[in-house]
Amino acid sequence: MPHLFLRADGPVTADPLLLLHGGPGAHHDYLYPQFLALAERHRLITYDQRGGGQSRTDDPTPITWHTHVEDLATVLREQGLTAPTIVGYSWGALLAMLYAIEATRDATLPAPSRLVLVSPAPITRAWRDVFEAELAERQRSDAIAGARRALADSGMRERDPDAYRQRAFELSVAGYFADPARATSLTPFRVTGKVQQSVWESLGRYDLCQSLRAVHVPALVVHGRQDPIPLDSARTAAEALGAEFLPLDDCGHVPYVEQPKALFGAIEAFLDETSGG
Repeated sequence: MPHLFLRADGPVTADPLLLLHGGPGAHHDYLYPQFLALAERHRLITYDQRGGGQSRTDDPTPITWHTHVEDLATVLREQGLTAPTIVGYSWGALLAMLYAIEATRDATLPAPSRLVLVSPAPITRAWRDVFEAELAERQRSDAIAGARRALADSGMRERDPDAYRQRAFELSVAGYFADPARATSLTPFRVTGKVQQSVWESLGRYDLCQSLRAVHVPALVVHGRQDPIPLDSARTAAEALGAEFLPLDDCGHVPYVEQPKALFGAIEAFLDETSGG
């Protein structure tokens, strides 16, 4: 395994949480500073997944979902997390589910003791197709298209390149939000396209609905009602896991920006309720 950039925040002696960022092919930075709310009471550990951020690699071998599961197992072992609490966001939540499924089949993997799944990526290829169509439609909306034209005509690209890049980023992710204006509060990030493509291709026509029923750990699933990822996907994941399901009103795909109080309050309550097993 190549070197993976790892970060830890919060009290050294506190209950550890392993945080998985989205993507695939992204990096941990865009979950911060908001997710540092969990570091007030917990040891928050995260890493840049292989192929993204500070864990980029020159290895031409395609990165697959199996690669990410294996890397996650290695990180858990190296950090001494034998019964980890895994907090996954978006693709990171899907990775947490894939890992938990594999742990039911392979006793050598450190099995998770709890799962917190925030805005989980679609659990079937069919729901991913729905998501992709919905997001594309939102990005073509009059409001976002008009803002793109205004930016192009503003002269900002030449006058203030940094401000132009920031605004272009905001518009590139605006469709993920219940209110596109909230995109201004999201930390900018980049996705390594070839990694994203190779991981999704490795999943093929995937469907986790039945496999998740073999996972028996306390779990919390949080999903925005206005998320372009279908609410039914998250609800079905929760039902298969026997998990607590919390749909958030006035919230798209980024609850840590859109509804942080509700999100982190629910996570802390879940962790308190399930503390000690």
